[in-house]
Amino acid sequence: MGAPDDGRHLGPYRLLSPLGAGGFGEVHLALDPEGRTVAVKVLHPHIAADEVALARLGREVETMRRVRGPHVAEIVDASLTGAQPYLVTRYVQGRSLAALVAQDGPLGGDDLVRLANGLAEALAVIHDAGVVHRDLKPANVLIADGVPYVIDFGIAYALDSAAVTASGAVVGTPGYLAPEVLEGREAGPAADVFSWAATLAFAATGRQPYGTGPIPAVAYRVVHHEPDLDGVPAWLKALLTECLGTDPRLRPSARQICSRLGVDARRANSLQEAETREWRPGGRPVRRPSPEVHRHRHRERVRRYWVIGSGLVVSLIAAAASDPLPEVAVLLLGMYGTAVLTDGVFGLLARSRSRVVLDVAAGLGAVGLCLGLSALFSTSSLLVAVGTVLFVLVLLAFAG
Repeated sequence: MGAPDDGRHLGPYRLLSPLGAGGFGEVHLALDPEGRTVAVKVLHPHIAADEVALARLGREVETMRRVRGPHVAEIVDASLTGAQPYLVTRYVQGRSLAALVAQDGPLGGDDLVRLANGLAEALAVIHDAGVVHRDLKPANVLIADGVPYVIDFGIAYALDSAAVTASGAVVGTPGYLAPEVLEGREAGPAADVFSWAATLAFAATGRQPYGTGPIPAVAYRVVHHEPDLDGVPAWLKALLTECLGTDPRLRPSARQICSRLGVDARRANSLQEAETREWRPGGRPVRRPSPEVHRHRHRERVRRYWVIGSGLVVSLIAAAASDPLPEVAVLLLGMYGTAVLTDGVFGLLARSRSRVVLDVAAGLGAVGLCLGLSALFSTSSLLVAVGTVLFVLVLLAFAG
């Protein structure tokens, strides 16, 4: 039941390829109905069969949708009914912090500063929305172009039920879980602060701050031993030591961490508050387009302008050449038709109906416009028009 259906669709989402799997489900790269990339997490069968866990997750999702910030992969949709419950989040194309450190070694300099600041800012907006991540760790931090993004916030907390735990899902990762979580005490935002510090210690040193080994041994060291912070830069070491304290009451809040790191947390807070005001219980929040969506839309606009603009220019030149040089006119229209045909093939592969329709219309329109212009205007008039268009294009090129 955990795998996607044979049609490679799950609800309105078309699944493209698996991205990985964790304690709660399998993650797939997918396209939403508008053709945008998203990440779809299909919950494991033993979780999907737990009605109590799903009901709790359903309640938490409404709160988790309110989390908006520049360093979080926000939840954009969820379906917790039917045979295959799933969550949908913004897709971040990057490597996990765990993989990055394993392959490239510990972070330092500006990379470590960006990581510390970005994760602190992410925790601030998560906590401001009333959510506790509960499972912040290197595997749940994605790095894209040097920028960190937090994923899976709130899921561990929502699915922390006896039935789910007994079914085999590990709620949290020893070594990054706070002592109060390991001891079964109430875990609040201070537990995330502990995880933030443990994650930063790993990033700065390449070592687990409480060592490796059997889970009980690591958990014992978290509760009773000091963390290994050798190699952590001086500017960060004192703050991590404070955040890794066993008493959650003495740890700084995420906002205080931002202040001590010099992060302008007000920027993240204003973004989160603006999104919260647009959210309505039982509905979806209004989502601002991500940079990836902006780039995609820009590319589509440029492509449309090229198809239409080049079609007009080719039609005009071909009409001017149709009387004295008909072979040139046919050659120009043929070259343009080949170009839009090739673009239409790519549109078919991408399953973009609008793109194919535009290419077909542009090809036929170029031929029709050429015939119409040659019938209505003399060759001399068309040559003057061609010269004017070429002059304007040269001016635009220099201006650009």
